[in-house]
Amino acid sequence: MRNASFAEFTCSACGHRSSPLLHMMHLKQRHQTATGPVTTDEARKAAESYLASAHLGNDLVGKERQARAEMTVNQLCDDYIKHGMTTKKPSTIKTDLGRINGHIRPLVGKKKISSLTRRDVEQLLVDVAEGKTARDIRTEKGRSIITGGKGTATRTVRLLGGIFTYAMNHGLVKANPCPGVKVYKDGSKERFLSQDELDSLAKTLEEAETIGLPWTLRTDAKTKHRPKDKNMREVISPHVTGAFRLLVLTGCRLREILHLRWNEVDLERGLLNLPDSKTGRKTVYLSNAAIELLENLPRAGTYVVAGDNPNKPRADLKRPWKRISEHAGIADVRIHDLRHTFASVGAAQGLSLQVIGKLLGHKSPETTARYAHLTEDPLRRALNDMSGRLPFKRDNN
Repeated sequence: MRNASFAEFTCSACGHRSSPLLHMMHLKQRHQTATGPVTTDEARKAAESYLASAHLGNDLVGKERQARAEMTVNQLCDDYIKHGMTTKKPSTIKTDLGRINGHIRPLVGKKKISSLTRRDVEQLLVDVAEGKTARDIRTEKGRSIITGGKGTATRTVRLLGGIFTYAMNHGLVKANPCPGVKVYKDGSKERFLSQDELDSLAKTLEEAETIGLPWTLRTDAKTKHRPKDKNMREVISPHVTGAFRLLVLTGCRLREILHLRWNEVDLERGLLNLPDSKTGRKTVYLSNAAIELLENLPRAGTYVVAGDNPNKPRADLKRPWKRISEHAGIADVRIHDLRHTFASVGAAQGLSLQVIGKLLGHKSPETTARYAHLTEDPLRRALNDMSGRLPFKRDNN
């Protein structure tokens, strides 16, 4: 580089000869279009700064080109969807795609991956929690409903962190902006049905499949949606009531029961041979009560829990569960709580955590550890029985 005057210089980084005055004019033009007019002194200082940086060997033009060519978060998501989901289950992929397309792309998709900061991620967390990306639109296949909320926000940030970990492992970015972001606490609580609640549920299921459950009139419902007869009852399919009973009797996840095929049921050996579950291939042991239930359940197609299409599994049981749980007085109970209830009954009967984990299909002991506090009652009973045989009990008589 020659004398850094306003004459002519050679950039040591790229070898091109240029005029700093041209750079100054270019900078002045850019400032006029981006932030309004600048003074000659301001443009001169910017040009001098540019000259000083070039003198140090910085390829400013190359850096600008590199920034323009850098991958955006949208492009990273495309790469992750194509190459980073190969080991995930179809149901997990579907959920992840919903969060990527519903939350990540709209909020930070256009940002360059190296420019995404922890502050950006924190703002994404808040925006999703406050419902900024929530929508309910009609599509060709029905409706597309995207919800917000703190739980969704937390899971979206965790997914984004996984995507950036993938990017780091493949040398696409040097840092992950997600670690250290304080996400919302998991508000889900494990709910276990008491014996009285189990009795109420059993009675409601029997009523639902025989005489039916009475309608509850809603004053806000449209007239055409109200039942004409105030005494009208809704009889619920035995496949639906049977599904809820199976959930309590087996501790299975809802999807495992809804996707259960008759050819996977081995009544002779008392087993369900699930080819695919959340933890992979799984064998479910059936009690005598579960075997009897399956023996008496009508076979109406490929799937045990038959729906309108006998050759397709039901999507969910949300609507009938709402009717049943409200009538049984357990409206705060989720379907997944039936699985927790199965584990709690086993713990109350003195089963070890290892056995409970085996029955639930857990691969990790840490997953079953959440039920550790439930095993205290049988231990305490055993302790009291044992201490009663020791000769140190105080006689108050």
